[in-house]
Amino acid sequence: MAEIVILGAGPTGISAAYHLEKKGFYDYKIFEKEPNIGGLCRSIRQDGFTFDFTGHLLHINDEYFRQFLQETINFEDFNNINRRSFVYSENTFTKYPYQINLHGLPTATIAQCLAGFIKRKKIRKKNKSFYDWVIENFGSGFAKYFFVPYQEKIFSYDIKKLSATWTGRFVPQTSLIEMINGALKDNETKIGYNSNFIYPKQGGINFWVNKIAEKIKNRVHTNFCVEKVDLVNKIVHFTNGEQENFKHLITTIPLDHLLNNLKEDSTTTLYRSANNLLCNSVINFNIGLKGNVSDKHWIYYPEKQYPFYRVGFWHNFSQLMAPEGHSSLYGEFSFLNKSNKYQNLILKKSLNHAYKLFEINTKDIVTQKVITIKHAYVIYNHWRDKHVPEILNILKTYNVNSIGRYGAWKYSSMQEAILDGKKVVDQIII
Repeated sequence: MAEIVILGAGPTGISAAYHLEKKGFYDYKIFEKEPNIGGLCRSIRQDGFTFDFTGHLLHINDEYFRQFLQETINFEDFNNINRRSFVYSENTFTKYPYQINLHGLPTATIAQCLAGFIKRKKIRKKNKSFYDWVIENFGSGFAKYFFVPYQEKIFSYDIKKLSATWTGRFVPQTSLIEMINGALKDNETKIGYNSNFIYPKQGGINFWVNKIAEKIKNRVHTNFCVEKVDLVNKIVHFTNGEQENFKHLITTIPLDHLLNNLKEDSTTTLYRSANNLLCNSVINFNIGLKGNVSDKHWIYYPEKQYPFYRVGFWHNFSQLMAPEGHSSLYGEFSFLNKSNKYQNLILKKSLNHAYKLFEINTKDIVTQKVITIKHAYVIYNHWRDKHVPEILNILKTYNVNSIGRYGAWKYSSMQEAILDGKKVVDQIII
């Protein structure tokens, strides 16, 4: 028996292990269902190319996180990058974020966006939807041309049923002056949490997680998939026949999986909640090819004619992501409860659009890799906002802390994953 058991060796779980050891605490075990650590912060090597599980970038705006990185990595092993991201709409590239970079768009679009912003009104509702939030903060024009179509593509969910509680730092706020300046001329102002980021020079984003894991003395037990969690007797049962008793459980596995895997007599309230937790899935297609396909970091596609919501370019994060003289791109589209036939159809359409947009000759394609991410974006509907805090509090009464992006069922960054790991350790080890 370990006093503390950690489920999941993604950034949050690894952070929890690191901070336990930093406090001199080693009576813990950490288990990971995959053969390798990293969670979604993993990288695949194929035919000389490195592909991540979609775009993962390290943003730093917390002083402790900066200190943590100084303790665990060598900054010389990372590129410090200023964002080159764009929105493609109405056959025009505009810089991201859209709301301060209208220059180059049709006059009618600019006029509707600015007029909508000026005329926007306070919406007096107790539970505002994301749509309400957009109308109140940006107006009908920005809603029509960017926010509504883009967010419906990324979440695959009706944004009038999506709450606004997730927005926070993820949607940059601005002013009328900035909007007008960005409409009259090319705008050099960069706003938003991802305007600057760091990225490993080699190895993909998995390099970062591996560097943290190297600081941990206790080994990670891989290929341990959770089968059942007995909250009453405090036992985790794994599909390989092993089991582990615990005093405290730190779990970073998806909350719906945890609830579905609870021993039924543990608590009926929790067991029945799993089906109400909504999360979409993402198919991430990757292409490695000869020549240089783009000089951008990533591009957003709000318009419905394009199946994907974003395309990015690995070789512009690090030259070593592709062999010399080659480049690579990734694209993403989301879905919620769709058949394999539907997924394959949208994948085919996405690839064809990518080939056309970037003038890719199939003869230049060296390799392709398709990655399906079952848990991608948590759906912030009003059920989630009301019930998830209650679920997490009930789990805590059993000494179970469900944390991280999927453990706490939230939309968060890698920085927050590390901070979540530290916070839970500070609460358990006083």
